[in-house]
Amino acid sequence: MFVQWKGRSRRNDERGTTMTGVDPDRLDDQQLMKELETIHRTRHDTLLYGSNDALRAHNDRMAQLEGEYLRRNPGRFVAPGRTREGARERADVANGGRGARPASGTVAAQAPVGKWGPGSAGADAGAG
Repeated sequence: MFVQWKGRSRRNDERGTTMTGVDPDRLDDQQLMKELETIHRTRHDTLLYGSNDALRAHNDRMAQLEGEYLRRNPGRFVAPGRTREGARERADVANGGRGARPASGTVAAQAPVGKWGPGSAGADAGAG
């Protein structure tokens, strides 16, 4: 496949594999989001079942797409819970406000938070 990248024509990248896809900076915002959604949706299967070359190509394409998204959206909203400080606060709440992460093997340490389970995992630790 013939691809144009940053004004340079190349048939292969430095590893000798064929590059595919449109250069991310040539995609409009809607196309970029669709590409990102697709690559994130296929990530798990590529990791589990893809060849090393497929995984390498997936990594490269994902980095290009995500880099372009970040370039276009430098002031994007960042949810407080998705920062290191927010993660520390979740750990502190799960540990009853004692300031340290729960010990390994405790219910609070094993309980999922966020979309994978309740955020108040320690509240029903004695139930069962």
